[in-house]
Amino acid sequence: MSILGIFSLVFGLVVYAAHALRLGDMGLSVAMLSLIGLIISSRRYAIFVLGPVLFLIAGAFAFAAYDFVAFRRAFGLPYVRLAIIMSMVVALCLAGGIFSFSRRALQFFHRDQVRYRAQAVAFWLTVGLLFMARSMAKIPVLLIDRFAPGWGPLEIVLLGFYAAWLGGKMLDAQDSGKIRSRYWAVFCLVFFVQLGLGLCGETKFLMTGSLHLPVPALIVAGPIFRGGGYFMPILYISTVFLVGAGWCSHLCYIGAADNLCARHGRRTPKKLSQLLPYVRVATLFLSIALALGLRLLGVGLNVAIALAAVFGLVGIGVMVTLSRATGVMVHCVSYCPIGIIGNVLGKLSPWRIKIGPGCDGCGRCSRACRYLALSPVDLAKGQAGLSCTLCGDCLQACPGGRLGYRFPGLSADAARTAYFTLVVSLHAVFLGVARI
Repeated sequence: MSILGIFSLVFGLVVYAAHALRLGDMGLSVAMLSLIGLIISSRRYAIFVLGPVLFLIAGAFAFAAYDFVAFRRAFGLPYVRLAIIMSMVVALCLAGGIFSFSRRALQFFHRDQVRYRAQAVAFWLTVGLLFMARSMAKIPVLLIDRFAPGWGPLEIVLLGFYAAWLGGKMLDAQDSGKIRSRYWAVFCLVFFVQLGLGLCGETKFLMTGSLHLPVPALIVAGPIFRGGGYFMPILYISTVFLVGAGWCSHLCYIGAADNLCARHGRRTPKKLSQLLPYVRVATLFLSIALALGLRLLGVGLNVAIALAAVFGLVGIGVMVTLSRATGVMVHCVSYCPIGIIGNVLGKLSPWRIKIGPGCDGCGRCSRACRYLALSPVDLAKGQAGLSCTLCGDCLQACPGGRLGYRFPGLSADAARTAYFTLVVSLHAVFLGVARI
């Protein structure tokens, strides 16, 4: 039975790959064939990937069979043999989908049995969001589509694999902060390498072919100065509603650089004034006022770009000096005006880091927090402070396990699983589409 089930899975994928190739969709064809690798891997989350895929393939072939038969009947051509063949194809694909959820399939897909549901969710979230972005965008948003038009589905499926793998790593890690820092740094590197190539004349690496400065403050100041261009503010606010202030600890390309500077500085973050995070309020109002003033005065674009560049360079200086010297992400907690927006709007999101009863105020979590969000006052209140970005680095630092993610209706473990799954999926999506 297992052999027949695996055969039906491979058969459905190969036949649909051939069907996509016949339609001229090479990317989708290769993407289907790549799913065979998931069968070979024997990972448990494959059952929730291959099952739905085979059901979708069966539906696609059923609609195709209806059209073929209707066409032949309309022109008086024989159709019975075609109908029988297509019915058998549909039946085999359905059998593959049903097999994926059988006990035999559970025995075959035996690897990584702990977090497989979360891995499957990460895969489908990534794939679904990327397919949506690809279909709705007026320009090719996936890099592979720019160099090899039509190959986007392959990149989407590969990023889905990546999200599932990374989600499993994050959830199983004893120290998720190290893994978060690494994949965040990879995102930062990919982003700035593409920017560098764009600056060197390879405009395909730029989202629109025109250059914009990678300064987070421009998410707010840019539209005010231009009087339009609200894509980034909408994307930012939408993301904050989904993952709270997690944008600042998982998705911001500048924050990744500040994180590296802080982690390669003092081994234990230095205590700084608790008023320091509120300096960002001043930089926020300054950014808004300056952008509005430049617009009202009719100042040219070159002057505005120069001022934005100076703002960004000062931020880099803050990272390489203060963040390294203190072990605290000083740029993020005291300089970046977007961070305070994320912290405030993040309170509208239901995600929280909570401190359970029995906390003795030992301060180990405070020393692990690079966002100054776990002061003695915060510990006494039982929740992280305003500057918390939900990074989760503090969870492993607590010897009593009293820190944890909270979401209404979920246990602490379920909330952690759901949050990391969601934020890892968004990271994979951003890795595929985030460019200047």
